[in-house]
Amino acid sequence: MSHLDELDDYEADLELKLKREYSAVFGLFRYCVVTQDSTYLCNKYALAERPQASYPFFHLAMEDVWVWDKNRPSRMIPRAEVYTSSDVTVEELRDDGDGPALTAEGLAERLGEPLASDDD
Repeated sequence: MSHLDELDDYEADLELKLKREYSAVFGLFRYCVVTQDSTYLCNKYALAERPQASYPFFHLAMEDVWVWDKNRPSRMIPRAEVYTSSDVTVEELRDDGDGPALTAEGLAERLGEPLASDDD
């Protein structure tokens, strides 16, 4: 097996883990935000247009965020800000009154990892 084959296998494994995590955490978030560069899941966002002379410029601020990025050690972050001149798509995944569909225990089970206890 060549080094390129090993790298391809490693990348494929990272992508599969990312897709499984996305499926597991999807129910915890209210919005799915898609930009040209990435996909985000969040529970709160603010989108503002910053007028420019030749094209619109958008500032997107999000809270309680999950970032689609297989190379990040932690994809869940408290806040993220994005500046872009490209399209921004926001999908509402659930109503404000709906609670998260998963508990911490349910999420750990879906990810296939044991939930860390306070005794550890």
